[in-house]
Amino acid sequence: DNNEGSGSEDEDVVVTKRPVVYMGVADGVGSWREYGVDPREFSHRLMEECENLLREATNKSRVITPSTVLANAFERVKEENIIGSSTACVGLFDSVRHQLHFSNLGDSGIIVLRHIDSNVAGALKRDRKTPRVQRKSDIRIAFVSQQQLKSFNHPFQLGWTGEDIAESDGSSFKTAADSCASSIHVRRGDIILMATDGLFDNVDIDDIAEIALEWEQRNGFIRGGDISAREKRWAAGASMTDLSCEKVTELAEMLCIKARENSLDNSVDSPFAILAKENDIMWSGGMPDDCTVIAMHIVGEPAHKSIL
Repeated sequence: DNNEGSGSEDEDVVVTKRPVVYMGVADGVGSWREYGVDPREFSHRLMEECENLLREATNKSRVITPSTVLANAFERVKEENIIGSSTACVGLFDSVRHQLHFSNLGDSGIIVLRHIDSNVAGALKRDRKTPRVQRKSDIRIAFVSQQQLKSFNHPFQLGWTGEDIAESDGSSFKTAADSCASSIHVRRGDIILMATDGLFDNVDIDDIAEIALEWEQRNGFIRGGDISAREKRWAAGASMTDLSCEKVTELAEMLCIKARENSLDNSVDSPFAILAKENDIMWSGGMPDDCTVIAMHIVGEPAHKSIL
């Protein structure tokens, strides 16, 4: 994972209980500063309580759903009377069933990138814009989680003011039960990215895929633009598991650096600026914000052979 340090309103958590890996991100709402509240405290505590719950469940050999983790962590934060609010996303990757389960509230989210051979892509996943001879690769956006917004730049969030607020009051405060909870099948070779809105507001989704491809090619996971060399490597029993484990944090760092660069660039409209204009708000360039990215690379069993 990668974020911008202890001064960030973002926070993240990763807990491994083989064969399950949990991960989560939270983004504190900065406008709390207007009321003398540190927006970092709520998001940081929310993720800390997620980790506490998961480690307690690990000790009891129980697997709990992301929605339950998020709901119980939120209740603990309220019991501690931590004032503030945050968007949040918690996921669970089950390596036995090849399933990714997640619960997302607000504008953080999950992207799954996959190399899809055009010969077997089918109508829904086929690249219909670029002729095959002009394509750099067969990497595709296999899945994008749904964001939840009350209005533009006003995401749903978990929050606490010291007392419960009725939903009829027009508040954007929600509960974990209101989150978008879903499950998707994950395949070997997929890249899973969980991130706060600092990434999605500043880096176009196609650019995210290109950065991921650059990372794969730099480290030899993909050679050339297609998956044929990777298929041969897998058939030879080489998963490159150790290298993936060592290098996957570089991908998260590359994405955070790109988000940071774009957020400070006023010469090119970011995804945030484009959406702002669609909502009749004059905004140019990037959207300065914290950015946290958790990257996972699904490679299979540890390699027993090396491949040159």
